[in-house]
Amino acid sequence: MSSSDDLSLRDKQIALIEKMLIFNTDKSTYDLTSGLDGQEVVWKVLVLDAKSTAIVSSILRVNDLLKSGVTVHSLIQQKRSPLPDVPVVYFVQPTQENINAIVQDLKDDKYAEFYINFTSVLNRELLEDLARQVSMTGKVDRIKQVYDQYAEFVVTEPELFSLEQPAVFRQLNSPESSENSINELCDSIADGLYDAVMTVNSIPIIRAPKGGSAELVAQKLESKLRDYVINTRSNNDGSPASIDRFVLIILDRNIDLASMFSHSWIYQNLVFDVFKLARNTITIPSKTKEGEEIEKKMDIDPKDFFWSANSHLPFPDAVENVEAALANYKTDAEEITRKTGVNELSDLDPSANNDTLHIQEAVNKLPELTSRKAIIDTHMSVLASLLSQLESKGLDAFFEIEQNPDSPKTRQRFLETLKDDKTNNLEDKLRTFIILYLTSAGEIPQSFIQEVERYFESQNYDIAPLKYIYRSKDLMKLSSMSLQNKSLESNGFDAKQHTAGANSSVLLSGLSNKLYGLTEGKIQGGVGSLISGIKNFLPEKKTIPITNVVEAIMDPLNSSQKNLETTDNYLYFDPKVIRGSHSKKPKRQSYNKSIVFVVGGGNYLEYQNLQEWAHSQPSNAKTVMYGSTAIVTPENFLGEIATLE
Repeated sequence: MSSSDDLSLRDKQIALIEKMLIFNTDKSTYDLTSGLDGQEVVWKVLVLDAKSTAIVSSILRVNDLLKSGVTVHSLIQQKRSPLPDVPVVYFVQPTQENINAIVQDLKDDKYAEFYINFTSVLNRELLEDLARQVSMTGKVDRIKQVYDQYAEFVVTEPELFSLEQPAVFRQLNSPESSENSINELCDSIADGLYDAVMTVNSIPIIRAPKGGSAELVAQKLESKLRDYVINTRSNNDGSPASIDRFVLIILDRNIDLASMFSHSWIYQNLVFDVFKLARNTITIPSKTKEGEEIEKKMDIDPKDFFWSANSHLPFPDAVENVEAALANYKTDAEEITRKTGVNELSDLDPSANNDTLHIQEAVNKLPELTSRKAIIDTHMSVLASLLSQLESKGLDAFFEIEQNPDSPKTRQRFLETLKDDKTNNLEDKLRTFIILYLTSAGEIPQSFIQEVERYFESQNYDIAPLKYIYRSKDLMKLSSMSLQNKSLESNGFDAKQHTAGANSSVLLSGLSNKLYGLTEGKIQGGVGSLISGIKNFLPEKKTIPITNVVEAIMDPLNSSQKNLETTDNYLYFDPKVIRGSHSKKPKRQSYNKSIVFVVGGGNYLEYQNLQEWAHSQPSNAKTVMYGSTAIVTPENFLGEIATLE
């Protein structure tokens, strides 16, 4: 069995929620399947609010809740039918409104026993109010537990989390924001990070650049963690005490604005960019037979084998692998039908008296095969829809242009792309221009900038975001441009055999010509021959600014001198030592584990780049968790900076 330190952040949060659902009992003494061996499962009601619904729905499905004995789950503010003989587990934010609702349920004898869990810390004032209200009901004996769960963050990937706080970048950078509002915002960010640290179960070293919101959040978090360390030392009640301490790197979004707009060829990134991907649900625009526009929702289960294996791979690889997964499924299904003599798997009746060994074996395999087919069908549908969008928006061209921002030929290619008569991709065109502007090492000719602006004006497209981008150029030179990028080799990827620039156009134009015509049915027919050799033409993989920071701090022996000089100036906080630790110049040391947190919005490109770097280390020795105030779409981030002068 894996130790706690070997579990991913998502696994740890799942374990926390599942333990809560069995009344905070240690699983070693409580078997969720105990009903199978004569012990009775305790059935219960689960009551949530909007925040806790987001937390739970991202990591558990209805069947998972059922295994933990949850037969009914409801929102706390909805009208709920009384179930006076059933215990209830509350999992809600620590707010006055929620406390009042819980006390009202108690007064109404709505449930038999009350197990109260708060998503984060219940402050003393609210705790005293809860105690006072409960005592006035005369039903104190019904309250069996009150727990702080330190879980107020949403995990959607094994090592990715979000506080789901919208428009933080705009709030922090707007001249209209008061000092008090910024302080309150940074306090709430520090609270969310505190919960993530409690879940990891170790007190970290904190690093952050000087100035800006990252420093403010780091200071507030250090204070909270220091208080925790002092209290747990005196109470000796189980302080997080992992021997191998990790590093928490807190960064401002301004370190790299470009990654918020980049077009990516990674499967997960494309899904997030082109469709809506939130809380492991993909929302795809679709049409009925009558032509009516609807939204089609597809769940990505945390146990989705295809997503786990392919979300981080280039899109063409995912297309190739879904065909292989379908072929393997057909082989397994045909073997079962051949052995049992049925024509289709659907002809097998699990409830029938299956007295032959082959039929019993087939029935046992049926749930796994059915689940596998459903997952494959989901990704076939997503990939087919992506192909359609790639064709209509010409996304391959933008991806290619962004690989070589300094070339005059690239700028000319971009001008040609602007005038391609496609009006449904103006946002993509603006994003690519921003990439060219921010990542070009030299000065971009004013004539080029003016021609681009005239184009958008002719299309009546709002270019207000460019005001902030233009002002940010100098800042970018001082931050991300000072961090040296380098080639990244991992997962069998040999950069020497891959070419960037001109050769990538051979791949991408070929891909657009050959793959775009495929329908979902044609994918099933076979695409292997179309994308064989595709990996030999993918642009060279490189680290991006945030990964350079992480490498310099986690693995200083293998980082460039320039990156080390940049991060040596970062503040250093250690909540376990006396105050003033941040005034000392930190020594360079290696870390095996980190949380990297971006204040002001994150993206899947950074998450994937960090994971690729971590997995490229010898023996996969590095673990990098990535979090942000929110995972923000390029469209929403454009909206945020459009309001900044």
